[in-house]
Amino acid sequence: MQVLVIGSGGREHALAWKLLQSPQVTQVYCAPGNGGTRQMPRCQSLALAATDIEGLVRFATVQGIRLTVVGPEVPLVEGIVDAFQAAGLPIFGPNRAAAQLEGSKLWAKQLMQEMGIPTAKAVGFTALAAAMAYLDSQTFPLVVKVDGLAAGKGVTIAQDREEAVQAVRAALAHPSGSQQVLIEEFLSGQEVSILALTDGQTCVPLLPAQDYKRLGDGDTGPNTGGMGAHAPADHLITPELLARIQAQVLDPTLRGLQQRGILYQGVIYAGLMITPSGDPYVLEYNCRFGDPEAQVILPLLENPLDEVLLACVEGRLAQVQLKWKPGYAACVVMAAPGYPDNYERGIPISGLEAATQTGALVFHAGTRQVGGQLLSDGGRVLCITGQGANLSEALGQAYAAVDQVQFAGAYCRSDIGSRALGAAVRRGVVPV
Repeated sequence: MQVLVIGSGGREHALAWKLLQSPQVTQVYCAPGNGGTRQMPRCQSLALAATDIEGLVRFATVQGIRLTVVGPEVPLVEGIVDAFQAAGLPIFGPNRAAAQLEGSKLWAKQLMQEMGIPTAKAVGFTALAAAMAYLDSQTFPLVVKVDGLAAGKGVTIAQDREEAVQAVRAALAHPSGSQQVLIEEFLSGQEVSILALTDGQTCVPLLPAQDYKRLGDGDTGPNTGGMGAHAPADHLITPELLARIQAQVLDPTLRGLQQRGILYQGVIYAGLMITPSGDPYVLEYNCRFGDPEAQVILPLLENPLDEVLLACVEGRLAQVQLKWKPGYAACVVMAAPGYPDNYERGIPISGLEAATQTGALVFHAGTRQVGGQLLSDGGRVLCITGQGANLSEALGQAYAAVDQVQFAGAYCRSDIGSRALGAAVRRGVVPV
């Protein structure tokens, strides 16, 4: 079976890597892929952008692709699934209507409110004057969110009115073009990512993961696409709490979509805040595998990935029982200098062979191959995943591999996993 993976990041490298482990998968194509996918046997990168929907449909038709897996959110929101389905091509991911769950925070918030899903109180605005008047009546901190897609960087925790005003202005003028902003109450606690697979009728959660979104140690600095993660996040999510999340969040979300006449087949990613009292609240939804959550969840999955994803596409997920390897996985992101703002590209990278000799998995997030030289080509450059019988072992393997990699100005957090372990993981190593 030939499979097409759409996207170019660490998540897509992890998807391709996992798919190639299946005895049924003979070839994976990545569009456009990256420097890491180019190095894998039976994996070919294509000169097709993830948003070139017409070109991707044409390639999949001519090549006889049996399954297409969409990594990033932009082509999902732009309707790539609708185009593939119209051409009779099997594809894993929600259609345009379903992808509103991530494409519009206001739409998602309305669904949560209608279905009684626990979430922060929020009000949406399209006019600056009305938003300013609302801020005058609020206490701080509060949260300001861009309504449309913002690559994981559209959320501002405003500590005072001045910061909130700046965030509201930026959100209303955001390049996503929504011209809407969501102002939300601030919730405290620990964040956790619950990703669930669904075929539109059945919703099955994957292992809970904890993502570290802030740039700096101690959760300081700006929000990023994610600086690291680990799974399972069982220090926070007990089986009892996961059952509660299923009943209060996942199942009502699916029912709400069904009531809107939407068949959602793909990943429902619920970003949750677990409050000090142990109550789960939905902060946001994503409509695809998380990045870097995929890099810690997929290595622990025992099932062949193609079989699970095809079950979603074909409406028979209820027949699949997910199986998980014992132990833990932890991912540390190595970023380019200047990330998440104006970061450098084209920085030579070395030491990857020594990194893999530690036993860690090296997923490329933003790289390209020029001749025989691997160069950085994004803000998040590499995602280094370690595994172990416990979280400390997994982190130890990941950081041992990080120590082997060299590129100028490389940066990583030194405290991935510290929320679970209750202490700093590693000190005195940033930048690397």
